[in-house]
Amino acid sequence: MDALKQKFAEKAAALFQENRAMLKEHGDKIIDQVAIRQLYGGMRGMKSMIWETSELDAYEGIRFRGYSIRELRKLLPKAPNCKEPLPEGLFWLMLVGEIPSQEEVNWLTAEWKKRGELPARTTAMLDAMPADTHPMTQLSMGILSLQNDSVFAKRYEEGMPKNEYWDAYYEDSMNLIAKLPRLAAYIYRRTFHNNEHIAADPSLDWGANFAHMLGISEHDDFKSLMRLYLTIHADHEGGNASAHSTHLVGSTLSDPYYSLSGGMNALAGPLHGLANQEVIKWILEMVEELGTDTPTNEQITEYINQTLEAGKVIPGYGHAVLRQPDPRYIAQRHFAEEYIKDDAIVSIVWKLFTIVPPILQDLGKVKNPWPNVDAHSGALLMHYGLKEFSFYTVLFGVSRAMGVLAAGVWSRALGMPLERPKSMTSKAIKEFLKKSTVEG
Repeated sequence: MDALKQKFAEKAAALFQENRAMLKEHGDKIIDQVAIRQLYGGMRGMKSMIWETSELDAYEGIRFRGYSIRELRKLLPKAPNCKEPLPEGLFWLMLVGEIPSQEEVNWLTAEWKKRGELPARTTAMLDAMPADTHPMTQLSMGILSLQNDSVFAKRYEEGMPKNEYWDAYYEDSMNLIAKLPRLAAYIYRRTFHNNEHIAADPSLDWGANFAHMLGISEHDDFKSLMRLYLTIHADHEGGNASAHSTHLVGSTLSDPYYSLSGGMNALAGPLHGLANQEVIKWILEMVEELGTDTPTNEQITEYINQTLEAGKVIPGYGHAVLRQPDPRYIAQRHFAEEYIKDDAIVSIVWKLFTIVPPILQDLGKVKNPWPNVDAHSGALLMHYGLKEFSFYTVLFGVSRAMGVLAAGVWSRALGMPLERPKSMTSKAIKEFLKKSTVEG
């Protein structure tokens, strides 16, 4: 048993017993109430699941095992001559709750390299698809094509006992995460670069090798950006659509391939991961309409008002939970301030930060007028040459896989059951209200 798996086994066994004792003593205590508006409003804010790897605070933002993004940029191990954290270190942290050593992260980098080869059937399947198939469709199908090698599915069919579910889920998750950069890079090169692929570089870490295989830029800064991007997008507690979808599918004891494919299908929606390409598209449309990539504050203000008057939202602003600027936005801004000078689109992104929130606040209807992670990411990617917007969500998906699969290992270790909430009809709601009025 490898060192990471051994650490997880010890921590999971302890928490499993702790949870059983807690449920025996406190299991009937009420932790939340549900309002009718939440039933009709997408279950917004309802406490309804356990998610061990991260927690989202409305004012402090995302915390991975208690650590903020600002803290992780300092504490997680780094590649030589790079200030940004290695994503491998975040995966280790999410899985066992400990900041790993440099040696432990180096082991994980090497382990993912060993597991990273794509089977020929996956590339053949992708090559058989139309070149203009959306990259997220290709990603989801590529993930499913790997399912034939599922350790979980094979061992379950052989009669694997429940206390070993997590072990098989761990092996599948490690294999899948290891392969995702090669899968995503293959999709990018076949879709946008005439199937001219770039071989993996065995000397590079997980994130840097992904940057290398994309073939966008060999600049070390782009490798640093990719490490940062893959770290800050990795998880956002369990209630977001891609995380919850992965969790729901996994609760049926579907293996990680089925589960992650479901999560990626959710991520592809315009109200979730597709939002990052909507931001840059909106900015470029503004530049085209105004006829300049150095618009004044007055010009930007007028365009914002036109967008709002047309009944549209300002993409990249607002969040279902956050009530402050997204720390992931701030981390990307700090990166740009250090590495990127005089980029017109980046400058517009910064101007929007000062112009948009007051306008949204004046509307009186917006709970969070501040930028989210999507408000900045597209401008950084464009700066380094990745201008194919439809691929942006694939990058998001490669990162998000780490969080949702780490959480999936925990769900299997803690014996989480099939998720099956109770639904109600509108008629039943009316009858409830009628009865409560009479009784009241």
